[in-house]
Amino acid sequence: MSDNKKVVVFDYGFGNVRSAERALAHVGADVEITRDFDRAMNADGLLVPGVGAFSACMDGLRKARGEWIIGRRLSGGRPVMGICVGMQILFERGIEHGVETEGLDEWPGTVAPLKAPVVPHMGWNTVRAPEDSQLFAGLDPEARFYFVHSYAVHDWSLEVTNPKIRAPRVTWATHGEPFVAAVENGALWATQFHPEKSGDAGAQLLTNWIETL
Repeated sequence: MSDNKKVVVFDYGFGNVRSAERALAHVGADVEITRDFDRAMNADGLLVPGVGAFSACMDGLRKARGEWIIGRRLSGGRPVMGICVGMQILFERGIEHGVETEGLDEWPGTVAPLKAPVVPHMGWNTVRAPEDSQLFAGLDPEARFYFVHSYAVHDWSLEVTNPKIRAPRVTWATHGEPFVAAVENGALWATQFHPEKSGDAGAQLLTNWIETL
């Protein structure tokens, strides 16, 4: 299924690394949890989890040289996948409690509070994926994924005008208002939900990612 692709779960202190490790191993990946620079750079895929505050995750990532590792991998077309806050930090900035923090700026956009009757958005929800999505290939459109978050990106503004470059595939979900639930953009993929906590649907999604490595 995955030809034992080597995946590093980047351990910078702000992610559910063990659950991510188990989920990836379950679908056949050769998984290692580390913050070692060379191992993170040389793996077939790098998974960046994230929980907690945007600003704390960015601080931890920078201390672990994760910002540089992610940038170097992407400049060489090496796959990276972010999960939850690990997706949010890929955007331009995050705003929490009125405080603005710079993100990795791989994508334009601001991570801002969800406007919904109940926050956090915690539990199972459906998503609206593009028909040509690779990430959601083979999944039922009514498949549900597990979310835990109070912040999200509400607008997508990155446009690709070069016809030779595949345009980003953006998946949406709704909790009070629409928000970005997943992105596929060249070597950089990400989900706001937790595939490692999303049962069979999450396992299929991780398999789809591994098969691109």
